[in-house]
Amino acid sequence: MNSFPPTGSRVLVIVAHADDPTLFCGGTIKAMSEQDCRITILRVTDDRFDSVDLDADATIRRNRSEFEQAAGLLGVSDLVDLDYHTDTLGDASELGLRERFIYHVRRIRPYAVISYDPYGAYGEDNQDHIRVAAAVDEMYWTAQFDKHHPEHFDEGLEPHGVFERWYFARRLTEVTTPVDISTTIEAKVEAVVAHETMMRNMVHQLRLQARTAGLTVPDLETAWESGDLRPIIDRVVRAGAASTGMRHGLGFAEEFRVVRFGGLGPLFGIGA
Repeated sequence: MNSFPPTGSRVLVIVAHADDPTLFCGGTIKAMSEQDCRITILRVTDDRFDSVDLDADATIRRNRSEFEQAAGLLGVSDLVDLDYHTDTLGDASELGLRERFIYHVRRIRPYAVISYDPYGAYGEDNQDHIRVAAAVDEMYWTAQFDKHHPEHFDEGLEPHGVFERWYFARRLTEVTTPVDISTTIEAKVEAVVAHETMMRNMVHQLRLQARTAGLTVPDLETAWESGDLRPIIDRVVRAGAASTGMRHGLGFAEEFRVVRFGGLGPLFGIGA
């Protein structure tokens, strides 16, 4: 039995890119939405570079439209875009990012936040992910301080404490909570397929790597030439979820490090 936030809770997912929620935790988002959680996804960047053979403006438009489609398939209630240029957060102010996260946490007042694990950076090659992870992790405590950004209070906002922190990563250092997504794997696949522009770029990158090795991968070439990415996406998404599930005796799964009540629950008789 998956242990989710209580029915009706607000859940905020903070990510750098449009396809991050679907790839990292799409099955869990869908399952939470089916438990009547109200889910908001905050996307930091505009994904302007994540395409092939399109200019930046067309890429932004397509990725936004496909982001909306994927979110709808997962039962997401609201989307927030910060519109930073993608793939440049390594030069962005971490404090500036943190202020935006504090603002939206105070505005939305979520029971739980889902985002990258700052300690799961092994194998993480994307500075956008790393910078967002660090800013989110500091947001948890600074959003509660009445001295941090009191200008927010002029809008009627108040300090807010997030009760559950759900961390994901390419490779978590600690897994506390495997989530069975066997009933939502189909929705996850469909949501990833919806990101057609970004997935086509992924196929293009794999073809470039294969070319460097002097290889021709028929499935990649077929997907590229036909434009039908579904078979490859289906295989990759299911294989990853099945591999994760195998570690926990589940059919398909996603993994998280979940921290409740700042990790101090046992001291106050609150379950971990």
